[in-house]
Amino acid sequence: MRVEYSTEFKKNLLKLSRRYRRIRADVEPIIQALMTGETPGDRVSGVGYPTYKVRIKNRDAGRGKSGGYRCLYYLCPPDRVLLVTIYSKSDADDVPTHLLRRLIEEHLTGQGP
Repeated sequence: MRVEYSTEFKKNLLKLSRRYRRIRADVEPIIQALMTGETPGDRVSGVGYPTYKVRIKNRDAGRGKSGGYRCLYYLCPPDRVLLVTIYSKSDADDVPTHLLRRLIEEHLTGQGP
């Protein structure tokens, strides 16, 4: 599987990396799992695309997975994965499905923000 990054994901990762030094190391095991074809996390319903949310432990905050990061990704047929967004659970509870749908569609049509 080839892993791609949305503009939103890159922007949020950069913003979070200013607060959490080890975020890239925390996210790397998920990226490796996706590259090998695994689909960690839970399916997000209502998006209209095969989208998953995975909980990631934040080693800088020391609160485990429940207070860590949330990474949302889309399985692009046949062999790609799009990392749509990432956020800290302490910053937001959830991402609305209409926003996820819009971010995915912007990437698919090449009209990113």
